[in-house]
Formats: sequence, structure tokens, C-alpha cells
Amino acid sequence: MRQSNLDQNGLVIWLEGLSGAGKSTIATGLEEKLNANGFFTFVMDGDLIRSNINKDLTFTEADRSENIRRVLEISKMLVQKKIVVICSFITPLQRQRNRNRIELGEKYFEVFVDCPVAICESRDVKGLYQKARNNEIGNFTGINADFESPTSPDLVLNSATQSPGQCIDRLYDFIFPHIV
Repeated sequence: MRQSNLDQNGLVIWLEGLSGAGKSTIATGLEEKLNANGFFTFVMDGDLIRSNINKDLTFTEADRSENIRRVLEISKMLVQKKIVVICSFITPLQRQRNRNRIELGEKYFEVFVDCPVAICESRDVKGLYQKARNNEIGNFTGINADFESPTSPDLVLNSATQSPGQCIDRLYDFIFPHIV
């Protein structure tokens, strides 16, 4: 009952981009800023979702699409309860993003966290890019799996030239009018 009485609009902020672009950092920072200003949020992060609810999925194109589809379905339920959902997923294909926009309509805000692969590699604390380059990991987005640049994101954050704080502030300023 409390959730349905929230004085905010439910919506989905979908952060997309390469591994290491800063999506999770921005999602967490945005959540903290929104919570500090009295908004109720829920963050879904690719690593977290894949370690539990989607642990049965691999990294084939079909399983990646299923991963995004499941997150979309959960997001739709949360939006109905007026929750601000912040999703942090690579989302490499335009058709996945198009489906999100069709399913969520005006409640969907696509945010491209743009960062060159070389900078993402330099930030890679897990060593995933090196493993992909050594062919130890297949279907790694940006190395041996495609990332289609978004055709019409609602906002582009360049995490190579802007600090995490600057990206979070820009995103907050952009999304705030849609929440209230």
C-alpha cells in the first residue's frame, strides 16, 4: 500500500554501454542522490541479476536477449508501483532497446554511457577484456561480440570526458522533472 501511495512517477532509467563504461557507478550514485531527495528507487545491475535470477543464462545472443527481456518484465511491475527503476545493462543490440521502448513507452528513458573500448579496458579490474582478447571468453561485447551504438537515446553521458559525479548530476537534472 505504501508503494502505491508514493508521490512520484514510476519510470525506468536504462543505462547501457560497454563493460567498464561506468554504468554501475552512475546507477549507484543516481540511486543515492534520488534517495537523499526522498525518492523510492530500485537498481538492477547486470552482474547482480546474472548471479541470481538469471544465473541459468549464458552469453549467447539468445540468452542475452532473454536476460534483457526478464529485466524488462520485472521493471514493468515495479513501474506500476511508482518505483523509479535504474537498470544497468550492456544491452548491446538496438532491437533490445526498441523492445524496451515499445513495452514501457513514456516510462522508459534510455541513457547511453559512452566510453571508448580502450578506456573501458583500462578500467577493467576483473581482467575480462584481456581474457576476451586471449580467446578465454567468447561473446564479450566490444571485443568478439558487437555493440550497436544506440540510434536515439534520451541522454548520452560521456564517461571518458566527464567524472562519475558530473555524469550523475547530468542524469539527475535530466530525469528529475519526469519523476515529480
